[in-house]
Amino acid sequence: MNLADALGDGSGNNQAPGGAVWPGGNAQPQWPGGQPANPTWPGGQAGGQPQWPGGPSPNPTWPGQPSQPSAPGGWPGQPSQPSAPGGWPGQPSQPGAPGGWPSQPSQPSAPGGWPGPAPGQSPMPVVPTAPQKSLAIPYEHALRNGVYDKLLITICGNIKPNPDRFSVNFLTANGDIPLHFNPRFKEAGSRKAMVRNSCLAGRWAQEEREVSTFPFTAGQAFEIKVMCTNQEFKVAVNGSHLLAFKHRMHNLQSITRLHVAGDLTLSSVTDTRLT
Repeated sequence: MNLADALGDGSGNNQAPGGAVWPGGNAQPQWPGGQPANPTWPGGQAGGQPQWPGGPSPNPTWPGQPSQPSAPGGWPGQPSQPSAPGGWPGQPSQPGAPGGWPSQPSQPSAPGGWPGPAPGQSPMPVVPTAPQKSLAIPYEHALRNGVYDKLLITICGNIKPNPDRFSVNFLTANGDIPLHFNPRFKEAGSRKAMVRNSCLAGRWAQEEREVSTFPFTAGQAFEIKVMCTNQEFKVAVNGSHLLAFKHRMHNLQSITRLHVAGDLTLSSVTDTRLT
């Protein structure tokens, strides 16, 4: 391909695309100071497209066609490329300028920003999360008003990777255990069990073991909710009801402590009154 073919419409005539005639009617435009064999571009780049007389940029201005914008104003009906704060009308400015994109942070270029996107993906901000606190095990939680109707206790944490068992005990000041909740992962080898019992006046009562599912998994997070009523403790795990344990001691206000121990980590233990 010669230069005439690259700049013309491929027919060899003196018309520009759209039927417009080149300035001066020449088949090829005239270069400043004569037509060089290989025009030199600003910055030392040779070849490509030449600089037209009076043109503001290395791209030529076609008759009847808007020029390539290099300053605010740009093409008719088309926003200009932003080079200052404020950006395109109706469009966000390029990241890195003051203001950034609405509802989207600019691309970080200093330590502390989010990791770069994978190839072929748009940059997505990483939402930081607050570090989880870890409660010491065994953990004891004070029930300042004792146990009462519509008391809800929420226990959140993680099961350890290779657990044997853990327990949640409701205690009185004199050492009674109105509820002993004891999930076991390796009873008699590898069998799982969900043991519930009470210990009053130093004597354990009859165990309860029946349960439709064992919801705890080694190495995974859990949420236990215990709702107290005047008749029983209702236990839910990970949002699903698991079991109910009828009260064997009726002086509920004497239950003043919650004790958690075993193969787990705890992030939070809270008690609230349901309305």
